[in-house]
Amino acid sequence: MQEQESQQAEKVEIKEAVTPDIQAENIAQPETVQTSAPEAAVPAQETAQEVIAKLEAKVQELQDSFMRAKAEGENIRRRAQEDISKAHKFAIEGFAEAMVPVKDSLEMALKIDTPSIEALKEGVEMTLKQLSSAFEKNRLTEVNPVQGDKLDPMKHQAISMVPAEQDANTVVTVLQKGYTIADRLLRPALVTVAQGK
Repeated sequence: MQEQESQQAEKVEIKEAVTPDIQAENIAQPETVQTSAPEAAVPAQETAQEVIAKLEAKVQELQDSFMRAKAEGENIRRRAQEDISKAHKFAIEGFAEAMVPVKDSLEMALKIDTPSIEALKEGVEMTLKQLSSAFEKNRLTEVNPVQGDKLDPMKHQAISMVPAEQDANTVVTVLQKGYTIADRLLRPALVTVAQGK
């Protein structure tokens, strides 16, 4: 029994003796890692510097692209404003071109010293045709309801209600034609409408 106890005590002493050596080896290993770490850090720093240089180049490239895109956007905006300004300034150019011959015809009619009634009527009819053609080219259309049409408050303006032998709120007479430009009301037609029975 004593032998076993002494053997166990020797094993414990051996373990204790071995443990400090192992600990010393473990401590020594980090020191070698630390000594080799600065050598390994130099290539890592070079790699980091290369990465930084690449990233800075990419940032510069993106800044250049952004500045070019911004300048292009400004140019497009400026051109669009110029186009809008020109469109406002010359919006009626087509209509004006169509109206010039009408004015010419009227001036020619006034230059005649002693016009006959038939020549005057013929000149007025030709001038009216020119005017109608100018209206048609520029999408200026008449609003001219016929008797019995239902009153449309979007296109007609009722001046008065009169007793009539037709349904209530229908057009009796047109006092003045209305006009639209490209489906937009320019002037409503002035009408009288039938009263309710």
